[in-house]
Amino acid sequence: MKRKIISTFLCLTMAVSLLAGCGSSEAENGKNTVELVLWSIATESDTFHPAYLKAIAEFEASHPGVTIKFEAFANESYKTKIKSAIAANELPDIFFTWAGGFSKPFVESGKVLELDSYYDTYKEELPGTVLENVTYDGRLYGSVITTPISVIFYNKKMFAEQGVKAPTTWDEWKQVCQRFSDAGITPIGVSAKDTWVLAMTHDAIALKLAGSEKLRGTLLKEEGSYTDEVFLDAATKLKELGEMGAFSKSAIGLSNDEASADFYAGKTAMYITGSWMAGSIQTDTENPSDFGVMPVPVLNSDHAAITDFMGGASDTLMAASASRYPDLAAAAVFELTRGISKYAYLDGVGIPAWKIDYDDSSVNALSKEVAEYAAKATSFTLWFDILMEAEDAGEYLVLLQELYAGTLTPEEFTAAMAEQLGK
Repeated sequence: MKRKIISTFLCLTMAVSLLAGCGSSEAENGKNTVELVLWSIATESDTFHPAYLKAIAEFEASHPGVTIKFEAFANESYKTKIKSAIAANELPDIFFTWAGGFSKPFVESGKVLELDSYYDTYKEELPGTVLENVTYDGRLYGSVITTPISVIFYNKKMFAEQGVKAPTTWDEWKQVCQRFSDAGITPIGVSAKDTWVLAMTHDAIALKLAGSEKLRGTLLKEEGSYTDEVFLDAATKLKELGEMGAFSKSAIGLSNDEASADFYAGKTAMYITGSWMAGSIQTDTENPSDFGVMPVPVLNSDHAAITDFMGGASDTLMAASASRYPDLAAAAVFELTRGISKYAYLDGVGIPAWKIDYDDSSVNALSKEVAEYAAKATSFTLWFDILMEAEDAGEYLVLLQELYAGTLTPEEFTAAMAEQLGK
């Protein structure tokens, strides 16, 4: 209903400015076509791409005279592109980004539109609790799409053939890995070329050793130090998995798409990644029912629980403060994220951040199972490379790749991280 009201006023009035409302330009009043530029990482091969297209079509239909020019870029190259656009003051009207420390410099630069005055219209559909990661100094600067979490997807058929069950502890996990390795099967799929995939494995191990509070305090430079033994233990355990043959020998040269394809084809037994893989399993595997999902095992029960997850509301749309149409851009931020949240969930690729007020009976069982894990979570901790500030995150990914490749020892890795974080 509110979307229709906004659309009507965009077309009929110059005097009244509603949430998505009318700017002073003739274009915002429907006299000329308005084009808003949207940047994202949802390329045609990305599982979120269809949800973006549906959300954009929905927005354009409810805002006559407004079109969205959608431009998508590969994940890693986009991180450089968005930083360069901030520096050059060349942001599009609306842009995808990651919450937490990654976007903090963008907000501090003054080039991101503050959204507090626009949020009231949507707060009944979008809980304030999921917006914590896009709130800086008490002010809101973005809207979130989903609440993804890191989990282990696994091939149930392969597990049954090897006579093993989903592990819940470190010792059980190693035993499962050893069983597959002895059978000549790669236990865990990973990409060390797309370092964020490798980071998901390391981050999950660190969380299940240290717990959310210690991770956040250390990575945000609030308290604690990366010299704490739990961080050395995490690096050591990642190294231990590698040395026992848990990862593919070619992982250093495999992209995420290539490593995922091996998992879908039954060449690897497990894959640690975000909840979005549930959707890909439905479309990219011969028998989706062969696959299951489980939390990353607990490695230290004194600090962490099975219900602690890496992830949370992070995927974000923000608007440029320099947009010619700030009211429209603000409306688009909220309405596009709402639409993407809905359609991504219906496609089985995302756990919605927005209220589910539609029929979700068509959602695949695997996505619903992940959603249940998220609903019962005792904590969410953003992935290292998102939680930390951009400079620290970039160095972390470089160091992690060197750790995996064997050019850094776990001790050297943690010492370098402590130096980078200044503690």
